[in-house]
Amino acid sequence: MSNFKNKKAIVLGGTSGIGLSAAEMLRDAGAEVIAGGRSDRQIDGIECVQVDVLDREALRLLFEKHHGFDYLVNAATGGSRAIGPLLEMDLDGFQNSFAKLWGYVNSVRLGVPHMAADGAVVLVSGYPARKWRSGTIAIGSVGGSVEAFIRLSANEITPVRINGVSPGLIDTPMSPLEGEQREKYYSEGTAEHLIARAGTSAEVASAIIFLLENQFVTGTIVDVDGGAIAT
Repeated sequence: MSNFKNKKAIVLGGTSGIGLSAAEMLRDAGAEVIAGGRSDRQIDGIECVQVDVLDREALRLLFEKHHGFDYLVNAATGGSRAIGPLLEMDLDGFQNSFAKLWGYVNSVRLGVPHMAADGAVVLVSGYPARKWRSGTIAIGSVGGSVEAFIRLSANEITPVRINGVSPGLIDTPMSPLEGEQREKYYSEGTAEHLIARAGTSAEVASAIIFLLENQFVTGTIVDVDGGAIAT
């Protein structure tokens, strides 16, 4: 069991899905957790704040308030993402998908100067960054940029560490599908993966926790994808 007693973590995108699971795991391991999200939430044992990762001034104030914090996790999408065939895709939608990258850059640029010297950052990409999947050209392009940013920025923010988690197809509240339609989507989407099921937010969050506490890992991407890119 991880022990984060006397540690403080800020988790952006921390009020739902993967971010929420990470925030709850950190809380349960003894950390003081601040969860940021665009929605107004209350989570037992976690301080929730409304913040948009594209709002640089709001982020600056958040990080200044918690100067000296130990961990930064960013699982926020930044906004809507374009899905569909490249040659039919709305170009504004494709461009807007990169809000995720801008939100990540904002958080690292503004957050790291306020972190403890032995702190750690974890960002979330996604397996379409390295394996084509129908309809995910925009998402994959953003994910590839996120992973490049992690590897390159590790050289400049040291001794603070930065790593990434690349999830496979994960069953989270982001999906608007329900009932049989939802079950079919995840079943068909993972049928050819080595582990033929959708992952859970908790499974991805456990990799985030590993990267926060392992002090010998930086500039690394950990795949939690059920073998999606191996097939």
